Formats: sequence, structure tokens, C-alpha cells
Amino acid sequence: MVKMDQRVEIVDEAKKAFLSVNEKDIEEFAKHIQQARKIFIYGLGRERLMLQAFAMRLMHLGFEVHMVGDVTTPKITEEDLFITSSGTGYLSTVKALLNVVKESKAEVVYMTADKDSPLTEFASQMIVIQAQTMKDAIDSRQSLQPMGAVFEQAQLFLFEWLIIWLKDKVNISDETMEQYHTNLE
Repeated sequence: MVKMDQRVEIVDEAKKAFLSVNEKDIEEFAKHIQQARKIFIYGLGRERLMLQAFAMRLMHLGFEVHMVGDVTTPKITEEDLFITSSGTGYLSTVKALLNVVKESKAEVVYMTADKDSPLTEFASQMIVIQAQTMKDAIDSRQSLQPMGAVFEQAQLFLFEWLIIWLKDKVNISDETMEQYHTNLE
């Protein structure tokens, strides 16, 4: 039976995972974004949904951003940034794309819960979120929440924090951000 006090536990889990992210890593992440000509973002599943929300806010800040896989995604070059995520530490599609990105010489920011992920070799910067993922054995999982929910929630908080950070760095107002908001609703 679901209990009301589980709401507090869910929030606490997300808070703990979010606070596990190193603040200096966020500052470095912001620098990568500011220096990129174009930003390319790729993820799968619920992580992709968090990344799409981030892409939307980056667009609202005036950055040129593309979700990899959309038919309008242009070619990536050495002037660009590739942001990707694998909470578990390995996805074959992420690895395949990282090989392409390596050829382009673009910068890579890679997010994971697995600090020993083999995909870190491709990263210009790695962001580690200490949270449960599907890689953890079911019988050893501590979270009330299933699979990688805590990792994904922490990602969303991380992205919101990064948007606030970038908003300040690029000195953009809420009014200007709203000018970038779609009118095709």
C-alpha cells in the first residue's frame, strides 16, 4: 500500500542524488555549453525525456541545440558539443554515437551513475550522479522507486540548476527567454 510519507522519501532520494553532483562540474559544463557553436543531445528512454527538457531550455536561452535522431539534426563538427547520458554506464547506441563524435573532434559531456563506465574514455567531461540505476541488482536496490527513477530525477534538477547558472552567465532576462518560446501551440 502506498503511504503518504513515501512522498518525503522520494523527494529525499532525489535531493541526495542531486546534491551528489560536484558544483565545479556544473561550472565546467556551463563553460562547454557557452563555448559550443552548436549543441547536440542524445539519450534513450526516460533519460532522453530529461535531456529533451534541457534542450528546450537551452533553446530558450538562445543556444542552437539539436536532439540527435531528429531529421533536422545537422552535421557535428569540432566546434560543437555533444551531451549524452547513460545512467547504467553503457548503452551500445551511445557508444556508437560517441565513436562518430570522436571522429568529429567535438567536445563531449557524459552523464552517468557509473564512475567506472567504459564510455568515459570518450568524454571531455564526465558528470557523475550518485543514484540507483537498472545496473544495480534488484535485490540490492535501496530506493523505493523503480529502476533508474532517482538518477533521472536528479538529472532534471541538475539541468534546471544549470539553466539558472547559464541564464546568469549569459545575462538573459525572463522576457528574452520568452521571446524564444514557440508560438506554434
